[in-house]
Amino acid sequence: MPIFGVSVVTAIPGPVTPVTPGPAGPPGPGPASGSALEKTLRVLEVLAAPGGPHRLADVAAACRVPKSSTYRVLVSLVGQGYAVTDGEGRYGIGLRLRLLAAGVGAEHGEGIVELLEFLHKCTGHTVHLALRDGPALICVRKTDGGRPFRTASRVGTRLPLHATAVGKAVLAHLPPSEAEEAVRTAGLPALTARTLTDRERLGAELAGIRERGHAVDEEECEVSVRCVGVPVFDRAGSAVGGISLTATTVHTVRGELERFTPALTQAARGVERLLQLG
Repeated sequence: MPIFGVSVVTAIPGPVTPVTPGPAGPPGPGPASGSALEKTLRVLEVLAAPGGPHRLADVAAACRVPKSSTYRVLVSLVGQGYAVTDGEGRYGIGLRLRLLAAGVGAEHGEGIVELLEFLHKCTGHTVHLALRDGPALICVRKTDGGRPFRTASRVGTRLPLHATAVGKAVLAHLPPSEAEEAVRTAGLPALTARTLTDRERLGAELAGIRERGHAVDEEECEVSVRCVGVPVFDRAGSAVGGISLTATTVHTVRGELERFTPALTQAARGVERLLQLG
């Protein structure tokens, strides 16, 4: 029986537009008419629709491309990082596509970069934005705090789900089967003496995170570093990443860091809107 139970997450409010196939180009001999580029764009449109990950047959039907052609497109997208698969015939949006969306969103006046910098100015702490990449997260934005101390993380760093605040915030809101698979794949390696390496203890921690809405890392990933993190959801309510505030245990007690949780949560909602391109 899975130990990583999860509560239902309400999808982010917003207009839900049914996926409709793009222009098919000049009349062709069948549903596969159109260039390879057109077919790829149709597949991407379906992957980005609410309700993912999507089964191969559903993707093929929605974009009016034969299953064999759809499969080849999906294999290519997965290989390039624009799509991900659960290994059981379902496909979703990949990290590179999310990063592309984030880059477009950041072009707006209230873009992601500006939002994270504002959060940093309000709190004085280091801000991380990370997006899920299989059994780990990738740090895609970092705004350092004003204190001399610098954390080891960098943009591009892979962050473990079980040992970081932002990772535990995501892990706590994954479906139980996905959480179990992530733990099986990555394991629970000890990064410090305080890392949670016991599955039952981690399961209890994740239950507490779901109840209070945020996660805390107490020197579990890096000695003398304390973090608080919240998840970032896509329109369908799936945890696709998270935002965290990071401080040193010398300068900041847990309660002081946790009092910024409302601001952190508000920033996460803003990132969600920008990742969805408004």
